[in-house]
Amino acid sequence: MVRSGASNRVGGCPVGVSAASEQKARARPEPPVKSKAVILELQDGTKQKRERKKTVSFSSMPTEKKISSASDCINSMVEGSELKKVRSNSRIYHRYFLLDADMQSLRWEPSKKDSEKAKIDIKSIKEVRTGKNTDIFRSNGISDQISEDCAFSVIYGENYESLDLVAHSADVANIWVTGLRYLISYGKHTLDMLESSQDNMRTSWVSQMFCEIDVDNVGHITLCNAVQCIRNLNPGLKISKIELKFKELHKSKDKGGTEVTKEEFVEVFHELCTRPEIYFLLVQFSSNKEFLDTKDLMMFLEAEQGVAHINEEISLEIIHKYEPSKEGQEKGWLSIDGFTNYLMSPDCYIFDPEHKKVCQDMKQPLSHYFINSSHNTYLIEDQFRGPSDITGYIRALKLGCRSVELDVWDGPDNEPVIYTGHTMTSQIVFRSVIDIINKYAFFASEYPLILCLENHCSIKQQKAMVQHMKKILGDKLYTTSPNVEESYLPSPDVLKGRILIKAKKLSSSCSGVEGDVTDEDEGAEMSQRMGKENVEQANNVPVKRFQLCKELSELVSICKSVQFKEFQVSFQVQKYWEVCSFNEVLASKYANENPGDFVNYNKRFLARVFPSPMRIDSSNMNPQDFWKCGCQIVAMNFQTPGLMMDLNIGWFRQNGNCGYVLRPAIMREEVSFFSANTKDSVPGVSPQLLHIKIISGQNFPKPKGSGAKGDVVDPYVYVEIHGIPADCAEQRTKTVHQNGDAPIFDESFEFQINLPELAMVRFVVLDDDYIGDEFIGQYTIPFECLQTGYRHVPLQSLTGEVLAHASLFVHVAITNRRGGGKPHKRGLSVRKGKKSREYASLRTLWIKTVDEVFKNAQPPIRDATDLRENMQNAVVSFKELCGLSSVANLMQCMLAVSPRFLGPDNTPLVVLNLSEQYPTMELQGIVPEVLKKIVTTYDTVSGLGALTEPASRVSGAPALRPPWTNRFTVDAEGESRLRCT
Repeated sequence: MVRSGASNRVGGCPVGVSAASEQKARARPEPPVKSKAVILELQDGTKQKRERKKTVSFSSMPTEKKISSASDCINSMVEGSELKKVRSNSRIYHRYFLLDADMQSLRWEPSKKDSEKAKIDIKSIKEVRTGKNTDIFRSNGISDQISEDCAFSVIYGENYESLDLVAHSADVANIWVTGLRYLISYGKHTLDMLESSQDNMRTSWVSQMFCEIDVDNVGHITLCNAVQCIRNLNPGLKISKIELKFKELHKSKDKGGTEVTKEEFVEVFHELCTRPEIYFLLVQFSSNKEFLDTKDLMMFLEAEQGVAHINEEISLEIIHKYEPSKEGQEKGWLSIDGFTNYLMSPDCYIFDPEHKKVCQDMKQPLSHYFINSSHNTYLIEDQFRGPSDITGYIRALKLGCRSVELDVWDGPDNEPVIYTGHTMTSQIVFRSVIDIINKYAFFASEYPLILCLENHCSIKQQKAMVQHMKKILGDKLYTTSPNVEESYLPSPDVLKGRILIKAKKLSSSCSGVEGDVTDEDEGAEMSQRMGKENVEQANNVPVKRFQLCKELSELVSICKSVQFKEFQVSFQVQKYWEVCSFNEVLASKYANENPGDFVNYNKRFLARVFPSPMRIDSSNMNPQDFWKCGCQIVAMNFQTPGLMMDLNIGWFRQNGNCGYVLRPAIMREEVSFFSANTKDSVPGVSPQLLHIKIISGQNFPKPKGSGAKGDVVDPYVYVEIHGIPADCAEQRTKTVHQNGDAPIFDESFEFQINLPELAMVRFVVLDDDYIGDEFIGQYTIPFECLQTGYRHVPLQSLTGEVLAHASLFVHVAITNRRGGGKPHKRGLSVRKGKKSREYASLRTLWIKTVDEVFKNAQPPIRDATDLRENMQNAVVSFKELCGLSSVANLMQCMLAVSPRFLGPDNTPLVVLNLSEQYPTMELQGIVPEVLKKIVTTYDTVSGLGALTEPASRVSGAPALRPPWTNRFTVDAEGESRLRCT
């Protein structure tokens, strides 16, 4: 079976596992492949066998070795790997590549060429590119079938020729890229560097840890102490796994006993505590050193993580905070262990910390916000027989809920009680609920709390309700009469610390102490509908009336409950302080049939949507179905975990978990038009491209209740997008068999997000099983809260608790199809021809004077669109020439291309002139043709960049240079020199 929170599809949006996944072939682990023998014919005619062994694996299986240093990469390359050699015209050749033992040449076999020609000298290699970023890869007919993460290219020779290769896994590709870059950096000194790295900072630190345990200096420690020390350094590791690794090492040495030497301790630590994917990332930014210095770390933070205003002091603070060795802290070096600590810290979580506090404008009208809302808050199980308990209110209020429900009925001894009428749910005393609300109302948020009061009491007990609320809540009650001169509700900021009563209110014409009003009875509706199959028949529930006392009526101020009739009537006669409640079925009908009217209605009025009475099991509706229409109060059954509550909890995290989220501008502005069911781009909103790479997982627990497979976990990951129909999508990774401790996925996905402000991203980890895929963990985050760069995703259980040490390691990039966005995290990407461009259109209002004014705006808007698209296309071309994908930013482009600016004798071939408003590139003498293209394309980018400068630049305001120029210095003549090549 499929667990709750990872199944089905609702309203056209993905809900965990798609139908496609249910039909997938459940491939089980393949048997180990025996090593192959390749017969090579030597020049003297003799034949020699070379054993092709399995050299590297990133699996957590105890018998396999991990990569933990450049030496491991070089050794693996010397043994060789089978790679695919890609040529033009869709030709692909399987070749065996290896590094010569003297590390001077890269060879491949078999080859039609002479063996001396089927090689590339290491000293001729200019650069090593990752991904499909050469002309051959881009023009190859089957490029789409090649994984971006498995592809890499060796650029060599004076003409910058490319050797384009594809590994069978991203792991093998990383080994070759890292090893080749190391060889390029150190050349003939590579052996010396490899030997010196054996006694590096990390080994010294681990050895010191051993010596601290070996207090008697006997040269060995007990197995128990060794295991506990490694566990303390890496809490996510299982004790049984550490013990097994030591036992395997002893067995390989035919050693008995339980004593561990320093060399054994260091070896096991390196094996278990090195994450290869992080090691490869470190050497990418460390110029192939085994650590990052402050400048390296600055480059990583600025170019990859999108951190603005970075300096060496900030880098040093990070090193001092996360580097475990004293040597590293003193020298300002961040080792692989310090780098891992930093990347796994909350500082590098995927959730933007700016959103952990209130960060949105809280001075808009109340109707402009989504409000975290609970349905039948008093219930802690199902809707028909379940118990009622005050803990339901405590939990909801602690989670930031700002709208709770009280279903009040006559109780014994003139004490009103709360329960669902016409059902078998238990009862709780009204007074005790008000006490709890008073205590926890502003526990998680200082913004207004709405009490949705369903009143079914007699006049006598209504007066008792009033007494309790006035006595207990006191001045927190907001009873100020609405200002008839206003058009909108007060803002959350104005209503801080106040409690609003949403209930029926007597007409202003009522002069008596009580009057007659219509009844809102969800319980009766549920009771009547349980036996009805026809939805239309079920909607015709008879309207009842009851007597309301004036004292209770006077507690209702700006949330007066009224019955909805139709949109056109509401637009004309409804007052801004009147609130309508919609049954889920009716709200869905309006969302599908009148999506534009529903959005416009919610610009001014509050709308509350409550679950269908048929949800006896307290299941939840999809809140996105109603948020997309602008409905502010979508009442959820907080007691029921699963996808829908994941969406609700995740959504309201984005504004300090204060219970209020500002709706998109297109849902607030009077003149805007938005249809909730749009299946295309939204007019006036720039679509974003979300690029997510699922790199690896850490410490996945066995699914609860799953015992058939023992401790074996076969994980895979779903990435889901929830939002308007045009944005709903999902992608899944491959299954990694029998590895829940450190599975490597290395798969990239791309999603177009048409309305970013309403989109959410959900990561779901499942266990692939014959019987049914089991839920392991999930994390749901609003699109606007994503941090770009390399991030860890902390996984949560089905009920929302954080899973200890369980996470996903991902890379996130956000690019903008049509310009705009946050400058530090969004660039430009997709190249579009003029014929396929989407020009903004103006809607005719049939008001002649207004239409005439806006008619003149059409040509400038079209020109602006062309300028924006031309700029976008130029940037894409520049990225391609730099050998990078569309995900890259301009700083990464400059870092990639800057080594080419220096000739063989370190004379500059290109200089940057920083004296101009926008930096320009200047050629120095005769340069390779490729470099000319780069400079020409850059000139196009910088020229268009100057044209798109804001108007304030023209008025004499100081020019703001792109942040990447901080990596260059300017000499006395105004020419730049590379500071960090």
